[in-house]
Amino acid sequence: MPLNLIKTYNALLDFGGVNSYQRKNSLQLIFNRDFIDNTPIVYNGKEIFPTPKDGEDSMDRLFIHLTTTITDLKTRKREYDNDRSQRLHWLRFHIDLQKTEKVLAFSVKEPSGIRTYIYDIEELYVIILEPLRKVQAYYLLTAYYLKGKDRKRNKILKKYKRRLSEMI
Repeated sequence: MPLNLIKTYNALLDFGGVNSYQRKNSLQLIFNRDFIDNTPIVYNGKEIFPTPKDGEDSMDRLFIHLTTTITDLKTRKREYDNDRSQRLHWLRFHIDLQKTEKVLAFSVKEPSGIRTYIYDIEELYVIILEPLRKVQAYYLLTAYYLKGKDRKRNKILKKYKRRLSEMI
């Protein structure tokens, strides 16, 4: 849907009345505009890269993480996620620091390592980055809309209370 290309934060992308092929094409156009054709991607003075994995194209993998969710923990099967997909264009908006009010940006030590979170309080939108140690850069892990149990318990605010003294 070409109209999705002109949508801005905080409008949602519209996929009503389209089949899955058209929806994926529309999302791919937005992803290409924001991440493939608009580089480098920099947050807080540090370049952002997709998480690499042997045998996979990093940008394809990132696209999948930003538009799908795991539906089977055993098999790690992923399926289309409307909430993530409708907000795909919000990601670059936040990374480019176009919204700074009512946004929490912080780093926290987790069992899997240090994570940096960008949390839009008003829109319940979360971006997760992983700081790289050897170079001043980040991996972009994922971004999603808080809903259901997570929204009610708001795990992100609990993480914010445990935040490191400075953002990494």
